[in-house]
Amino acid sequence: MVEFSLPKNSQIGKGRIFTAAPGAKNVKPFRVYRWNPDDGANPVVDTYEIDLDTIGPMVLDALIHIKNNVDPTLTFRRSCREGICGSCAMNIDGENTLACLKPIKDVHDAVSIYPLPHMPVVKDLVPDLNGAYAQLRSIEPWLKSDTAPPPDSERRQSIEERAELDGMWECILCFCCTTSCPSYWWNGDRYLGPATLLAAYRWIADSRDEHAGERLDALEDPLKLYACRTIMNCTQTCPKGLNPAKAIARIKELQLERKI
Repeated sequence: MVEFSLPKNSQIGKGRIFTAAPGAKNVKPFRVYRWNPDDGANPVVDTYEIDLDTIGPMVLDALIHIKNNVDPTLTFRRSCREGICGSCAMNIDGENTLACLKPIKDVHDAVSIYPLPHMPVVKDLVPDLNGAYAQLRSIEPWLKSDTAPPPDSERRQSIEERAELDGMWECILCFCCTTSCPSYWWNGDRYLGPATLLAAYRWIADSRDEHAGERLDALEDPLKLYACRTIMNCTQTCPKGLNPAKAIARIKELQLERKI
């Protein structure tokens, strides 16, 4: 039988264990991915035993407690704590989500916390999103109009036209959807991914934008758009309940309509 083994530098080791304070009764372990690019060591998973009676209800509360009271070297992104900014996106209990919206009680055993998958890691739970933001810039996510001169006030829309944007403008660019997509894992250098394509359709569907044809031309590519295989991971994992797969399907429909 052929045996396969991973290279030593691709394996995640067992890290330190931080035990709860004596007398703590409501204890839950948090297993957190740790990697420091400056020390030359392999990644490890540290275990923190946390007394749930001393923290808030969300996973982000536990991470803040760990950093403030147990291990100040732990590195992660966070900001608003309201599920609006998308900063604390990470993989929790095997699912991409926001730490500020993930209740600890929803995880029955130990809470496993990793950075968003298939992205370069800056440190610990911080992914490098430069590539994803570059793809977002490539679709020019702003209103483009040739009307001259521009109107003196706002560009008006009917109620129906405005409703077309619902389910898209709410995206907070956490990239939970993009990093959950197998097509993006294997083709991330060419496939734009669910978050960027959702943003692209948001402007294609906007009645005030006058460059829909140009935007569709830019997406007419075997991999930029059509690498999507409708796996639906993106829609399942979105912490805002949006449907990137529907937006991608609609772009494909518009591309087909232009050819008929």
